[in-house]
Amino acid sequence: MAVELLKEAITTYTGLSPNAFFTVVAAGIAVYYIFSVLFGASSSPQQQHTPTPFVQPLPPPVQLGEISEQELKSYDGNDPQKPLLMAIKGQIYDVSQSSMFYGPGGPYALFAGKDASRALAKMSFEEKDLNGDLTGLGAFELDALQDWEYKFMSKYVKVGTVKKPEGAPEASTAAEPTEQPAVEPTESTAAEPSTVAAHVAEPTEAKEEKDEISTKAETAKDE
Repeated sequence: MAVELLKEAITTYTGLSPNAFFTVVAAGIAVYYIFSVLFGASSSPQQQHTPTPFVQPLPPPVQLGEISEQELKSYDGNDPQKPLLMAIKGQIYDVSQSSMFYGPGGPYALFAGKDASRALAKMSFEEKDLNGDLTGLGAFELDALQDWEYKFMSKYVKVGTVKKPEGAPEASTAAEPTEQPAVEPTESTAAEPSTVAAHVAEPTEAKEEKDEISTKAETAKDE
C-alpha cells in the first residue's frame, strides 16, 4: 500500500514514472560522485606540494653585561650564532627582530655592532660618524638622538653597556688630587707670609726714618 502511494506521489509531483524518477536520481548521484573524485584528486596534490611556511622563533636576548667596542663589532649579524646588537649612548640593545633593517643587506646594516649615537644624531652614513662621540652636536641633533633612544628603549631589550676606554677614567682621577693641593696651599701659605712680611717691614722702615731724623737734628745742632 505504501509503495503504491509513493509511486502515485512521484508521478503526481514530478510527472515522471517511478522507474524514470529513480533513474534520474541514480544518474545524479553518479555524476556527483564522479565530479567529487575528479576535483578532489586534483586539489589534493596541490595541498600536499604547498609547503607550510616555518618561521624559526628568535632565541631570548642574552645579557652580556659590559663589553668593549671591539667585542661589540662581532655582533653585526654576520655570525648567525650571535644576536644582532647595536648601541646608543653606550647602551646596547638586541635588534635581532629587526634584522631586515640592521642585518646584512639592510638599509641600516652599517650601524650594527657599533655605538652609532653620532651617526643617528646627524643622520649620517659616513664612517667617521659611526661612534658614540657626542662632542660638538647641536641641540637639534641631540633631540633627534633622544628620539632614537626612546624608540630603542620601548622596542628592544637592553642587554649590556659599552665599556669606556681605559684611558678616560685614569685621566679624570689623576687630575683631582693635583688641583686641590695647588689651591689650598696658595690661599693659606701665600697670604700668611705676606702678612708677616708687612709686619717685619714696618719696624725696619720706622727705625730707618727715626735714624734719619736724628741725624738731621744732630747736624742742625752742630751748625
